[in-house]
Amino acid sequence: MKKIRELVKKYFSAVDKWLLFFCLSISTLGILCQYSLVNSNVASTLRITERVALVQVLASLMGIGAAIIISNFDYHFMAKLWKLYVPVSVFLVILTFFIGMQVDETIDDKAWLRLPFGLTFQPSELLKICFILSFAYHLSRVYGQVNRPLNLLLLCLHGGFPIILIHFQGDDGTALVFAAIFAAMLFAAGLSWKYIIALLPVVAAAVPIVWQYFLTDDQRTRFLAVYFTEYADPLGTDYQQRLSRISIGLGQLQGEGLFQDSYWYVPKMHNDLIFSFICQALGFVGALIVVALLCGICFRCIYDAKIALDPMGAYICYGVFAMFFFQCIVNIGMCISVLPVIGITLPLLSAGGTSIAITYLGIGLVLSVHVHRRRNLFYE
Repeated sequence: MKKIRELVKKYFSAVDKWLLFFCLSISTLGILCQYSLVNSNVASTLRITERVALVQVLASLMGIGAAIIISNFDYHFMAKLWKLYVPVSVFLVILTFFIGMQVDETIDDKAWLRLPFGLTFQPSELLKICFILSFAYHLSRVYGQVNRPLNLLLLCLHGGFPIILIHFQGDDGTALVFAAIFAAMLFAAGLSWKYIIALLPVVAAAVPIVWQYFLTDDQRTRFLAVYFTEYADPLGTDYQQRLSRISIGLGQLQGEGLFQDSYWYVPKMHNDLIFSFICQALGFVGALIVVALLCGICFRCIYDAKIALDPMGAYICYGVFAMFFFQCIVNIGMCISVLPVIGITLPLLSAGGTSIAITYLGIGLVLSVHVHRRRNLFYE
């Protein structure tokens, strides 16, 4: 028993306590927000019950436990097992093409699998973590030789596969998250500026092609509605964001408070547009605190990348950072109407058990990098 206590004490002296603190704070706030919504006037309109809040609690607890467990495993060992978990995650995503389901009639893509007890699972979330681990391993294998044409080609094929797979699944928001992870990790590995500069005209030429042939009419209208008022439709494409802006304004400086009987209704305010509810309930001051906590998580990921034992550890941290940061920027941008609505959740705050649990798996990887920044930590 004494030895166990010593190991626990040694672990918590080595773990990134600030990262855990920021994550626990955000998760606690997310749970409070969900319970506040399910006990208010908007619960019936949103069609949410206490089950949503309960899933938030269970997913957070399970996620925190999983993160602590994962942090005890050497990330080198986990990365080398990519032949096991990558095929499984890809298979689960492909399975959604055949037996996938929608969790909401307003969502077109069938990206979820049905589980027992009325639960659902989104395999693309798991694929994010598998991709970060496997891509970090790939980058470490070509360390110092990333800019060789053959190596770069293979890296692009590795990064492009999940992006294309998720695009054809119909979840372009998640596909963009994969693209952000891929770009950030490749840049962190030392991608030459000559390739980046050479890519700029290719991207410029691809934009009109993507706009015309790859985006749906609805997606194009969403973009136009944000930046051009003549395309805004208060009862159509601009409906969600217009109500979101009103909700944010109602919060003013200090907010209306949590656990009120009545809130301004915003579609998906428990999920994709949770930040609009945070602004309404906690005001400008509360929103700043939330943004500060989210930034704290991002900064700790970067810090852990800087002190990592080796490049692989750094790549893992940068990958998790990119996933977390990109989702925060896009989600908050959607709520304040500077970006179109593309269905990306706010990490650890939006409702959704899969998103919360998988985000914590990513946090667990960062914690593993921090804990194992020195060799033989538990045996010195």
